[in-house]
Amino acid sequence: MMKMLIARVFPAAGIVMGALMLAASPVRAQSEESAKGRMELYGFAMLDMGYESGQSDPDWFDVVRPTKLPSFDNEFGADGRTYAGVRQSRFGVKTFSPTSKGEIKTTFEFELFGVGVDAGQTTFRLRHAYGEFGHWVAGQTWSPFMDPDVFPNSIEYWGPTGMVFFRNVQVRWMPLMGKNEVFVALERPGASGDPGVLVGTPEIAGLVGRFPYPDLSGHYKMNRKWGHLQVAGILRAMRWDDTDPTPPNTSGSATGWGINVSSNVKFSKDTLRLQVVYGEGIANYMNDATADVGAVLGPDIGEALPLTGIVAFYDKTWNDRWTSSFGYSSVDIDNSDGQTPDAFHKGEYALANLLYHPVPNLMWGGELQWGKRENNSDGFTVDDTRLQFSVRYNFSRTLGGKS
Repeated sequence: MMKMLIARVFPAAGIVMGALMLAASPVRAQSEESAKGRMELYGFAMLDMGYESGQSDPDWFDVVRPTKLPSFDNEFGADGRTYAGVRQSRFGVKTFSPTSKGEIKTTFEFELFGVGVDAGQTTFRLRHAYGEFGHWVAGQTWSPFMDPDVFPNSIEYWGPTGMVFFRNVQVRWMPLMGKNEVFVALERPGASGDPGVLVGTPEIAGLVGRFPYPDLSGHYKMNRKWGHLQVAGILRAMRWDDTDPTPPNTSGSATGWGINVSSNVKFSKDTLRLQVVYGEGIANYMNDATADVGAVLGPDIGEALPLTGIVAFYDKTWNDRWTSSFGYSSVDIDNSDGQTPDAFHKGEYALANLLYHPVPNLMWGGELQWGKRENNSDGFTVDDTRLQFSVRYNFSRTLGGKS
């Protein structure tokens, strides 16, 4: 009765609880191999409180995203507001199941940060859901075009604006793992377009997006004692079909591609995190960019938008209790001639923090954050500065694993 009540009142929590009970329940027919498997429960509860000196889209009240800063004066009201939330809190389950052919690994991870139709809400959001066996991965996890180790040791949730950051549904082949790493993946395609000044015109009234092929991504990574160097690439096809039989036919296509070079350089207990990315039509793989395709004034009504992203952060360990991170990131988009003057052109992002770790699994500290937006051609720019305080309680528990 209690299980049914929980499932009805908290549907997402009921799904998670059911999965855990099923994973933990004994199965009489299980083999000796599977009996030696183990399950890890992990995550953290986190509080964020802060003050924003400027203004931003209310759906993104607790993050620094230059794309969500106002595109004209006082678009979101007057400056200055306090925010608080627990949306960074996370829960995950990992399993490790030995077989005669190798170990099967799975990861199932949620957080509470709503996006999309749930933007601004505190709600369950899937981060990772994938399995790994041998040299293969299938499910949703980091794109090989991304380097997750570039993300700094910060408490601001969204992260550097110019970073490649995307968890995507994929099938991944890993022919090399370890000191030298080669990953290749077929990823779920998708893209966004900015109709710009063509909004409401017959030229785009009947357009429907189409993605005939999966995105092809991959990387080569060198892991060494000094850190690592990764070179990644992506290739993608984007189409739009004109479903209006009235001439002219404005169907078209664009090819997206990108090169991402990233590195971690270690200095004793410190780490320098670097990345430079350039490409066209890769905005949805970026941490904070806008459209993959922009409107064009001419027979070809759309083109893949070129962009450049950079990340440079330094993580400092002062001693066993105190750490800091500071750095800068930016993304610069070459706008098309059909985009509006107030379209997003450039975003900048910077922060510096001081974090205290009094005991294992507990952290608190403060962070000064800054973001800036620059429009396409109307001359408008805006800054936003924030001061954030966070407390994070980590947890981890391993079940099973005994022979």
